[in-house]
Order: sequence, then structure tokens, then C-alpha cells
Amino acid sequence: MKRRALLQSLALLPELSSGRLWAAPATDTRLLLVFLRGGYDAASLLVPVASPFYYQSRPNIAIPAQAALPLDADWGLHPALRETIYPLFSAGQAAFVPFAGTEDLSRSHFETQDSIELGQSLSGRRDFRSGFLNRLASTLGADRAAPIAFTDQLPLILQGGAQVPNMALRTIAKPAIDARQSKLIAAMYDGTPLAQTVREGFAVRDDVMKEMIGEMEAANRNAITAKGFELEARRIARLMKDKYRIGFIDVGGWDTHVGQGAAAGYLASRFDELGRGLSGFAQEMGGDWNKTVVVVVSEFGRTFRENGNRGTDHGHGTVYWVLGGAVAGGKVRGEQQRIEQATLFQNRDYPVLNEYRALLGGLFSRMYGLNEGQIQQIFGTPAADLGII
Repeated sequence: MKRRALLQSLALLPELSSGRLWAAPATDTRLLLVFLRGGYDAASLLVPVASPFYYQSRPNIAIPAQAALPLDADWGLHPALRETIYPLFSAGQAAFVPFAGTEDLSRSHFETQDSIELGQSLSGRRDFRSGFLNRLASTLGADRAAPIAFTDQLPLILQGGAQVPNMALRTIAKPAIDARQSKLIAAMYDGTPLAQTVREGFAVRDDVMKEMIGEMEAANRNAITAKGFELEARRIARLMKDKYRIGFIDVGGWDTHVGQGAAAGYLASRFDELGRGLSGFAQEMGGDWNKTVVVVVSEFGRTFRENGNRGTDHGHGTVYWVLGGAVAGGKVRGEQQRIEQATLFQNRDYPVLNEYRALLGGLFSRMYGLNEGQIQQIFGTPAADLGII
């Protein structure tokens, strides 16, 4: 055997032994990106249990070490995720990347959200009509991408050259425009340049409604008791199993300046709701979960020290989540460092050691078999393979 072939074979051994060899060229790979808008407190999600400085900095809102769910010697998980995300982590289907994020230092919700959704370098001219998920879809082509935004309006992350539909699912049972009104509006645009776009938009709405008809009938019989994000996530899973391959959803309510809480309280309730939704999505995907990757991001983390209102303010580095049946999970991934006052960024925040474009580029490279040139077209920076897939 030639030396190069031998080295390539040896490189695959860890993946073969774990049963997680990812079929990169597959056309039915699914990607769901969940954006937590508001900048969630990553130090409450991924608890630095080995850091005395953490407990000194948060006398009221720290998660007690004995309450945190053990991940490794340095980290624990918020107890609100005991029944949902922790089992996925224990099964090797969830990984966390601390010290992740963007180089944007504005600490502005809107500016940093835009920076992340664009996925472009902060230096030089940026194209504010080109989001990185749209560029990914364009690179993959219509058959492999089949993107959709499960939002009221098309988010920046999916704007660009590829045509992408959007539709919120939380009010799916009560459409603002019924079938008769849809026909009237479409007729108004007949003979205009927008005629085809309008008809295609209503066609997407009708297609989604048909997929959900069974669920709506069950709801009318009081068969569905799930609420909030869990119900929406299960609806997303049903659509991504059958038709769509790239999905986007955003979840708000993470700007915890006041009364954040610790093991219980406001933030704990948000984690519980999010965890139930993500766990429900995994369950609903069934066998297709093994071909699915869910990435959870936020625009930034929060200040490491608690503020005077028992909350936290806008920060910098955060923690990304990566879930999926083929994820090499059960570990905290990426570059890390000890958490103490001297290692804080500007003496207040987590630093960014795992730049998000490189991180996501590494994921996309493994998921879709993209080469370095294609990753450069999407993110303008080389990929960093953290061994998550």
C-alpha cells in the first residue's frame, strides 16, 4: 500500500470505530441553524465548574457545581437540560464549543447579528444582500440545498442570489390570508414582472399547509399538548424530513439584564423550553436524525461578572451547540483556556478563540464534501476542522 493511501486509511480509523463515518456527498443531508437572538448567557449554559473565579464573579446567579450536569473535569451543563440535551450529549450526539463567536466588538444586538448572518470579513467592503446560508445554498445547488426560513420575514442570513421561501409556523393554523384572498392577490399581479414570484410564494404557503393538515386536525381534537418552541420545532422536523434540506429558525428572549436567575428562574425556563424543542426535533426526525446537524448560535455571550440587577450585560465570546445523530459529540470541543480574571477579554467577557466562520466552514466541509475554494466563496476564510463531524 502506498504511504499516502495508508495515512488516509489510518485517519479514518477513529470515525470507523465510532460508527460515525459521515457520507459527505449525500444529497439528503439536513442542516438546521437555530439563532438565539438577544445574546444568551453562555456561562450559565456551559458552567465552568472548575473555576473559582466563576463563583466569585457571580455570587447570586452562578450555577452550583453540585447542580450542574457533569460533562468533563472543567465543564457542567445547566440542570434545566437534564431530560433533553444531556441525554443527547451522553449518547455522543451533542457537542459544545465555548469561546466561540465573531470578531465584531460593537456589542450591539443588531450590528452583531448582521455580522454573523452575513458571514463576511469585517474588514473591507461587505455585501449586505448576501447571507452565508444563501451562499451555501448557491454552492450546493437547488437539489441538495432546498432551503427555507421558518420566520415571518426572510432573514439576512438567507438573502442573496438563491431563491429562498420563508414561512413562520407558530400561527400555521390561522393563516392571515385565506385561499380566496390568495387567488385575488395573485390575479392583481397577473401580467406584471412580479406575477411569478407572488404565485410561487402562495404555492409554498399552500404546500406547507398541506403538510400540516393532519396535525391541525389532531389539534382540533385536543390531541396535541406541546406548546411554544417544541411544537414549532416538531413542525420544522416534519417539513425537513420530507422536502427541505437547509432550515433556519430564530428564538428570542435571551437579553437577561435583570433577574436572570440561576439553576431556576427566567433563564432556566428559557433553556428548558429550548431543550424540549431541540429534543422534540430530534425525536420527530426519526431515522433521518443520523443525517441531520443542528447548530445553535447567538450574536454574543454576556459579561462574565453579574451586574447590580442580578443579570448580565452584553458580552463577546459565547458557546455554540452542535447536535445530530452523526455528530462526534459527548465532548466540549475547540480551543479553550483557563477561566480567570487574567484571561477575560477586556477584563469583562469570554474571548473568542474559535472564530465562527472557520468553525462553520469546517462543519460544512465535512457535511457536504466542500473543498477549500468553496468554503472561501462562502466565508472568505479557511475552514477549521474541530473534529465535531
